[in-house]
Amino acid sequence: MTDRTLDHLVVTAPTTDTGAAWVEARLGVRPGPGGVHDRMGTHNRLLSLGPSAYLEVIAVNPAAPAPGRPRWFGLDELSPTAEPRLAAWVCRTTDIGAIDGKPGPVETMTRGSLTWLITVPPDGRSPFDGAGPLFIQWQTDPPPAATLPDLGCRLLRFEVTHPHPETLGPVGGVEVQRGEAALRAIIDTPAGPRVISSR
Repeated sequence: MTDRTLDHLVVTAPTTDTGAAWVEARLGVRPGPGGVHDRMGTHNRLLSLGPSAYLEVIAVNPAAPAPGRPRWFGLDELSPTAEPRLAAWVCRTTDIGAIDGKPGPVETMTRGSLTWLITVPPDGRSPFDGAGPLFIQWQTDPPPAATLPDLGCRLLRFEVTHPHPETLGPVGGVEVQRGEAALRAIIDTPAGPRVISSR
């Protein structure tokens, strides 16, 4: 079995500012600067969830040209008035080529000095109605989770529900249960445990 570990949670939003405000209203901590993804026409803001995981707020970058392809995480389908939400998650591996049933081709991506391989579904939508992960293999050492400022947040538990949980496969640090497709993260913050979810 190829190693699979939760790498980061993804909050989609019409803008990074509205997404960061949504996170701050729920966690009491505002995500910091991120960067741009030239190949996808997106940009992000980041929040550490401990030494091996983080939260990403991602949105269409209005200053970037359209990428000529569907943007990841279903961002092209997001309306300008959409409520930000926990919409996806990304699973880290050291051998992305060995993952069975990948949700799309493996592509090389960059952001600043970072380089990684990631599975990108051709339609841009996260697999299994958002309950399934994208897979990432970092080619930069150390990866982002190890370098972000520690603002006192820690991921306590990440829960995934799906009508057919067996299709998602085991992932370290993730609780997969049967139910309607949904994501829920319990995060310890300086003000105590807080919850963000896909609903």
